[in-house]
Amino acid sequence: MFQWSKGNDVLGTMNRGNAAESGLCTLCRADCAGKCETWSSCLKGRQMLYPRDFGLVTAGSANTTHVGVNYNALRIQGYNYGAKSMNNGRSNSADDCLFTNVSIETAFGNGTKTKARMPLMTGALGSTFIASKYWNSFAIGCALVGIPIVVGENVVGVDLKSSINKGKIKKSPELDRRVETYMRYHDGYGAIIVQLNVEDARNGVAEYVIDKFGDKVFIELKWGQGAKNIGGEIEVSSLDYAIFLKKRGYLVDPDPELAEVQAAFASGSIKGFARHSRLGYTELDSAEAVRANFMETVEYLRKLGFKRISLKTGSYGMEALAMAIKYASDSHLDLLTIDGSGGGTGMSPWNMMETWGVSSILLHSKAWEYASMLAAQGKKVVDLSFAGGLAREDQIFKALALGAPFVKLVCMGRALMIPGFLGSNIEGVLRPDRRAQVNGNWESLPKTVKDIGEDPEQLFAGYASLQKKVGAREMKNIPFGAIAAWTLADKLGAGLQQLLAGVRKFSVTAINRADIASANRETERETSIPFITDVQDEIARKILSC
Repeated sequence: MFQWSKGNDVLGTMNRGNAAESGLCTLCRADCAGKCETWSSCLKGRQMLYPRDFGLVTAGSANTTHVGVNYNALRIQGYNYGAKSMNNGRSNSADDCLFTNVSIETAFGNGTKTKARMPLMTGALGSTFIASKYWNSFAIGCALVGIPIVVGENVVGVDLKSSINKGKIKKSPELDRRVETYMRYHDGYGAIIVQLNVEDARNGVAEYVIDKFGDKVFIELKWGQGAKNIGGEIEVSSLDYAIFLKKRGYLVDPDPELAEVQAAFASGSIKGFARHSRLGYTELDSAEAVRANFMETVEYLRKLGFKRISLKTGSYGMEALAMAIKYASDSHLDLLTIDGSGGGTGMSPWNMMETWGVSSILLHSKAWEYASMLAAQGKKVVDLSFAGGLAREDQIFKALALGAPFVKLVCMGRALMIPGFLGSNIEGVLRPDRRAQVNGNWESLPKTVKDIGEDPEQLFAGYASLQKKVGAREMKNIPFGAIAAWTLADKLGAGLQQLLAGVRKFSVTAINRADIASANRETERETSIPFITDVQDEIARKILSC
């Protein structure tokens, strides 16, 4: 099996474990001491766009051979003249056409448009404990950056402090905390989205959210994700908690109420229990039945008062993809997130993750094809978000271009969690009294961090710019994980601006499929993106013939 390189000598990065196409390790640890590209970017920011040790080195690309069909086999175009989509009254003069003037602001939605300062959103951060532990960093970071964040499934159901009476939520401290933390710093850009699965719908999560928060919150229906083709899972190490979850209506494996399982747990041969969600639509047997149920559910949510509704689907086959695009468009949803295989998770059967589903680039290519079919019929297509193993600014560019003009956002899961881990670990060392509160894993700063600095002003390249935004007094309340998120976003944003300037587009909303090319014929066939030397070949021949 093809393996991505673990190290990048030019950037001075190294993966601790096996590297994925995204540049992340296949197993990303909250206690990691570095130093993959994303980890390093949380500290150094846009400095990570350039080769290290300037003045002592020259650098040359190693990425000239493209094997197979994947995002790496798409190349970004460049042009030698022109400038399009300048904003803010600027001219097309060389003094105005600076990459720093490229607008990466976007918007999505059917009726009420939701603005985002950059075309990013998080994956669903649900009932996994890692999402709960680092939520303050995730939520505050995303709110300050101005991008949407998703509260994933089962948050209410696994909360020991939540109160569910006669199958309906009466109190949910954890869900309240998640929404309120984000909204504290929300300034009109981004959104908080609360996801529903089978158990959430049964427990009345939608009703609770609309009563508690009104239409400030998106609601998201969940069909699936790229990491697995069964429901969401977590693992618990407490027998009492496992029994609690079973009584809440979840499938818990092995069954914690069986005497033989309890005996095995007591002896130490069983050390944990997996909690599983239910499969959706099990009682339906046709696309028509799914459509009727889906449309009915959307209508019910609108009657509750939700103005903004989205759908998340996984890497199922072409029928499910077409259903998602068609039904989401027909019901005038605000967003459809399409998550391909290669996407991450907090927990999934590993060999399932490795072997099931449609790879992201193939799923995304067909999504564009199907969306184009609807558009050709004169129908308004739902705004799309592409997800599944994406982490770098070049991958953001390629995903937006591949799905243009329908894709408005790129959804990143694990990549946007890394700043929360790293920042919390640093904060736990520099502020020992807060180590438990922020879930810091380090006793001291590792060399990878100390080589950069030993206080937050030195360590985070984005510290000063974030302090300018929130003020010195409020900066004391910002978790280091959120500062790291701000710093990573600055690197991704600057990198995206540079790539857009290179294709002479000064607004991310102007990106299109002509801005990328296929680096091999197989990728051309599967994506319908022309082979790189065929692009403009006819124009070139006319120039030479004159």
